[in-house]
Amino acid sequence: MRKEYPRPQFVRDEWINLNGEWEFEFDDRDQGIAAGWHRSRSFSRRIRVPFCYQSELSGIGTSEFHDTVWYRRFFTLPENNADRRWIAHFGAVDYEAKVWVNGRLVASHEGGHTPFSADITFAVKAGENEIVVRAQDYSRDVCLPRGKQYWKEKSELIFYTRTTGIWQSVWLEPVADTYLRSVRFTPDIDSNEIGIRTFLGGRRERISGLKLRISIAFGGEEVAEDEFAVREPEEARVIRLHDFNDHGLGRWWTPEKPNLYDVRFTLLKDGQVVDDVRSYFGMRKISVEDGKICLNNRPYYMKLVLDQGYFPGGLLTAPSGDDLRRDVELTKAMGFNGARKHQKIEDPLYLHWCDKLGLLVWGEMANAYQYSETYARRIIGEWQEAIERDYNHPCIVVWVPLNESWGVPNVLVDKRQQHHALTMYHLTKSLDPTRLVISNDGWEHVKSDIATVHDYEWRSEILEERYATAESAIGSIAQNRWIYVPGFPYEGEPVQLSEFGGISFRAHEENGEGWGYSAAKDSADFLERLTNVLRPVLGSPALQGYCYTQLTDVEQEINGLLTFDRTPKLPLETIRRLNEGRFEPDPGL
Repeated sequence: MRKEYPRPQFVRDEWINLNGEWEFEFDDRDQGIAAGWHRSRSFSRRIRVPFCYQSELSGIGTSEFHDTVWYRRFFTLPENNADRRWIAHFGAVDYEAKVWVNGRLVASHEGGHTPFSADITFAVKAGENEIVVRAQDYSRDVCLPRGKQYWKEKSELIFYTRTTGIWQSVWLEPVADTYLRSVRFTPDIDSNEIGIRTFLGGRRERISGLKLRISIAFGGEEVAEDEFAVREPEEARVIRLHDFNDHGLGRWWTPEKPNLYDVRFTLLKDGQVVDDVRSYFGMRKISVEDGKICLNNRPYYMKLVLDQGYFPGGLLTAPSGDDLRRDVELTKAMGFNGARKHQKIEDPLYLHWCDKLGLLVWGEMANAYQYSETYARRIIGEWQEAIERDYNHPCIVVWVPLNESWGVPNVLVDKRQQHHALTMYHLTKSLDPTRLVISNDGWEHVKSDIATVHDYEWRSEILEERYATAESAIGSIAQNRWIYVPGFPYEGEPVQLSEFGGISFRAHEENGEGWGYSAAKDSADFLERLTNVLRPVLGSPALQGYCYTQLTDVEQEINGLLTFDRTPKLPLETIRRLNEGRFEPDPGL
């Protein structure tokens, strides 16, 4: 069972974990609502939440199509519930969800990768309560934002096993009648100030008499405090930080020094504490200055690895929080300073470990494959929720709403799809002007803060020629695709090779089929091929970063640096040497 507190950037001490065994039922004839399955009906199967039924860890483990599924379990609340509200939280349910508590509808949500919550106070009672969830997926709908989930029963090539239903944690929290619903941190390293917006939930008429105390500490020492009378459900404060390091600079966040400030929010009513929340933030700035990507006003070369976030046994769901931490540790051990989370809105616990251990992240939406008005509505709504959920993580430096023209396959010539890609870029900038945005990663850009190229060429001499200058990179038509849509010119944006490599190698197994962009026959050949693609990339005067494909094998795709079970195919130090540009023969091999 997943036991970790699911929201590490907004922590309350009191909560009830609803992960574990639930009753479960397939509803292939979609009869459940009409038949009243949400009203005290037992289900014949059992499932382990938060693992989807397609995964082994769920206890079911079948890839059959079952697009409507039901869950049921009981929970117990204490007697002392006066002046308390109970909030039910769902990390992610794919794709549509309805939730009933004691037969009463408490929540509906659309979007398979983003969280939702419901105030269930009106539906619960002291003692035993019943919660029922109906999830509906659309497995064959290619206009659904689904990421790498395949619309066929068996996975193949770059497409993997689907996820239906609950796949992130479910939990309950008791809160006061008026409580802190969320916070938003906006760092400004140039003035060493942190902008803080706070949002209250509950009854608006109970705001009178409330005060909010904000205490900020670094390394256990308090560096700032603010206390004010709350007058509106949304308040904005700017707090100056007065602590500096030995060089007279603020304690900024970088992958090399992931400095974090601890924050405590204390909500008081007539002097009594009614809510107490712990959080954190990092002072970090990502920008483009004079054509250079800068981290905290200094040029910064990004060395990323493509990470698809699939796990043995759990598919999109990590077996434990330790598995998420381990992926961050392995990424750093190989000499990467960042990860591009590919086609997945990742578990917040992963982002927490990136914040804490120091790893840049490109946050990428799970895309659809075909364009339609329904698709546009779906992705725009869910993408806004993803940005809201992850805005506070200092590790995230780039947003990627679209990848390789997925969802906009005719963007090269279709004006409507060009407008959509532009909309996603400008929508993202309007919601978060503090980060860089890529409209369509890899090719067919309409507007992007970084000119990104996907290129699985493996011959060194061609890579050297292709990336000799920014102009040759943009004009390369790598993968037989225009880098910019005609009419949307390259305007000097920094260039990054955001997918390359993809060398397949089935380590530790003599037999079995697998797929990749090019194939190595043994460890020595794998090392040689890695060297041949990394040497020209690191030597390019035009590139300001790269993203190697990929961190791990995933199902039949075997082009990972690690196997699916996270076993390194080469020593971690060997890969680190390559990332550091040390191409001399490795004495350890």
